[in-house]
Amino acid sequence: MTPPAEPAAISPANYAWLQQHIYRNSGIVIDDNKHYLLDARLLPIVRQEKLRGLNELCALLRATETGRVAQAVRDAMTTNETLFFRDAVPFRALQDTLIPEMLAAQIVPRLRFWSAASSSGQEAYSLAMMLLDMGLDTFSFDILATDISDIMLERGAAGRFSQLEVSRGLPAQQLVKYFQRVGADWQVRDEVRRLVRFKPFDLRDPAKALGQFDCILCRNVLIYFDLATRKRILEQLSAALNPGGYLLLGAAETTLNLTDCFERRVLGVASFYKKR
Repeated sequence: MTPPAEPAAISPANYAWLQQHIYRNSGIVIDDNKHYLLDARLLPIVRQEKLRGLNELCALLRATETGRVAQAVRDAMTTNETLFFRDAVPFRALQDTLIPEMLAAQIVPRLRFWSAASSSGQEAYSLAMMLLDMGLDTFSFDILATDISDIMLERGAAGRFSQLEVSRGLPAQQLVKYFQRVGADWQVRDEVRRLVRFKPFDLRDPAKALGQFDCILCRNVLIYFDLATRKRILEQLSAALNPGGYLLLGAAETTLNLTDCFERRVLGVASFYKKR
């Protein structure tokens, strides 16, 4: 049997077009030397669509730029690395300091939290479990999880995770308390799953349309955007925060030299950004 031919290398013109297509559809910047990244992320789509390489994929995208294949490309280019209680330290700061302060100053009956770019939901569920462990009534808080990827949103809403996923950051006591075994996987119990609402959202769109929040978690996302987009997103996140509300970014991210809407607050080794 003749082995299948290797897919043809993408042409410079198509590479440049694909960079712009990805940027238009997700805001993600692909550098000129990231051919290996496009191959790793997009060749599975090429094989699934029975195409002969990225050049043919570009031709198909040009014909149906907002269709099913375009959505698959956007999903593939989105980094979905996440885990339960990621980086632990900011969760401790939320539990020990910020949430008690929010409760003491609370005016509205519910605290509202937003897990932006939530991927498959581990961050949002971690927040829900932490709030329950703090003794908060389920009617006293609201959690919204958003992502640009429909596939990730479906996974998050389903609340079903593999053994590997629950072993990454999830303490054993929370696993026993808030999950149940389903075959080889673990299912978030319904009483916890109902506490998180999943909704599609592009961070480049006006965030205020989602309502007002007391705390927004938008971690390890801004690094994938260009400078102008980062500035715009931060301004929009500020507009969606209640006065004195907090923004949590990734450890390598900052608002410095991007916007003056926030003041930095350091709690131990965790940094939060309070709306001015």
